[in-house]
Amino acid sequence: MVKYCELFWSFFKIGTFTLGGGYAMIPLMEQELVDRHGWLSQEDFLDQVALSQSMPGVLAVNMATGVGYRLRGYRGAAVAIVANIMMPIVFIITLAMLYQLFKSNTHVVHFFMGVRPAAVALIAAPVFKLAKSAQVTWRTLWIPVTSALLIWLLGVNPVYVILAAIVLGLLWSKIGPGTNEDRTN
Repeated sequence: MVKYCELFWSFFKIGTFTLGGGYAMIPLMEQELVDRHGWLSQEDFLDQVALSQSMPGVLAVNMATGVGYRLRGYRGAAVAIVANIMMPIVFIITLAMLYQLFKSNTHVVHFFMGVRPAAVALIAAPVFKLAKSAQVTWRTLWIPVTSALLIWLLGVNPVYVILAAIVLGLLWSKIGPGTNEDRTN
């Protein structure tokens, strides 16, 4: 059984050393939860990521809640959440207090300019890994590309894109190819 202190320390490290938000945490979470400790299988981890993405709220907190609960129940969820958000809250409060003092400092500006590309790379890596595990092929690649273009170029509200994807996915499951064979089995 996973000890609370191990669970706390793992999520504390994840929350402390990840720049770029929830999606940037995915590689570190995978390394910590799957590779290092073996608390989750690769498939269970990807299922947890998908579930956390589909729930309202912050991905990192949703992951901490789900994994903590899975490993140690309600107390495990509470321990993982607190550990995961502790240092980001301290950082955010500190940055908010200091930002006005240093916002025009060239070193601070250059630091944030340098962090942006790294954050993009940290977010892009799990996207490609999730696409691979979701078995995105050339036949289905148009779905995320069209969704991204609708949001980015045409300014369509992401909520409408998600709702349309849900409706189209349900329709496809009812009338799409292969559904007749699935119903007879």
